[in-house]
Amino acid sequence: MSDLTKILLDESELPTAWYNIVPDLPTPPPPPLHPGTHQPIGPDDLAPLFPMALIEQEVSAERYIDIPEEVREVYKLWRPSPLYRARRLEKALGTPARIYYKYEGVSPAGSHKPNTAVPQAYYNAQAGVKRITTETGAGQWGSAMSFACAQFGLELEVWQVAASFTQKPYRGSMIRTWGATIHSSPSDLTEAGRAILASYPDSPGSLGIAISEAVEMAVKDEDTKYALGSVLNHVLLHQTVIGEEALKQFAKVGDTPDVIVGCTGGGSNFAGLTFPFLREKLGGSINPRVIAVEPAACPSLTKGEYRYDFGDTAGMTPLVKMHTLGHDFVPDPIHAGGLRYHGMSPLISHMYEEDLFEAEAIGQVECFEAAVQFARTEGIVPAPEPSHALAGTIREALKAKEDGEERVILTALCGHGHFDMAAYDAYFSSELHDYDYPEAKIADAMSRVPVIDG
Repeated sequence: MSDLTKILLDESELPTAWYNIVPDLPTPPPPPLHPGTHQPIGPDDLAPLFPMALIEQEVSAERYIDIPEEVREVYKLWRPSPLYRARRLEKALGTPARIYYKYEGVSPAGSHKPNTAVPQAYYNAQAGVKRITTETGAGQWGSAMSFACAQFGLELEVWQVAASFTQKPYRGSMIRTWGATIHSSPSDLTEAGRAILASYPDSPGSLGIAISEAVEMAVKDEDTKYALGSVLNHVLLHQTVIGEEALKQFAKVGDTPDVIVGCTGGGSNFAGLTFPFLREKLGGSINPRVIAVEPAACPSLTKGEYRYDFGDTAGMTPLVKMHTLGHDFVPDPIHAGGLRYHGMSPLISHMYEEDLFEAEAIGQVECFEAAVQFARTEGIVPAPEPSHALAGTIREALKAKEDGEERVILTALCGHGHFDMAAYDAYFSSELHDYDYPEAKIADAMSRVPVIDG
């Protein structure tokens, strides 16, 4: 075991392929269904939204997919990202656990999101697409996609969830700096947005609503495609550069994680960190516990039903089998805007049903307590989203202390919180509160989820 605090890789060690976990799973995940016929969809059904290269990745049965050299060249602006040993946090907790975190805040956009934004922009550009539409919650995805589109000469139009549009104005400034256009969602620019505003003029918005608006605008123009920042298989695939690098970094220091903790909203960061380690676990070489941590106000894994539902509020997307709280459920406006999504990635939902990892929900006050403790020991101010993983990590470290056992804990700090300081101000002024699980609201939303066998 090394005494290094910062574990680095050379550019030459940047992964050359993304890892697709689907071929290694005990059973295949259920297929997406056409929203009209409820029959399995084919590539032609997705063609209005995505270029064929991404559709092929979405349904691929190959374990590895080569990363194009043009994508790797952009990746080299910040990858490989560092793995840190959190020695000061360990000392503050008085734990015998060794805590490591893979830090994705070194990217130009400040999060893990460019890992998929860059290849999505690349494949769209290769297909001759001129314009992309997308949604964003906290703004991490919108800023990542605007950065990526700037690299490949694409126009971008972003719909940002209204609550985050108001809370995080400088994310919008960053998006505009990279040349994209941004709107608060719900907006009066789309039929989906106008319908929501007619019923709920003060709607805080949701990722489901913003997706509906972006999809609607994409399908109206043959030169426009849509990009999604989480949930789908090809997005999770691109994020596996995180875990692949982390495996190499652990080999450098001669350590192996006993526990891996990641935050989950749509699932891309969690997948990116854990899938390569789960490959090794399924192969029998390691056996870590893997824990997904989600917001108590939007607990799709721990409280949602596993069934077919729409990925968007207006019901325009294919039906996917996932842990869902109901496609028109609007979560309370917690500050972890990137985790305010009604459903969980279908692939991650399937793996949860296969008992390949655990899940827990934590309220935002405990998460911000963890974030502040991390900032005061390790120096990095975390975004609200990974504060959930940090809260879960601290729980595990304190349990190791209680049990008197050494354990190696790995987590992903998937972004910094430099654009989230209003949330920290709310925490310090005691204006940040936990939201109760909205049982009645979710039951109402679930009553409108399609009933589909299978």
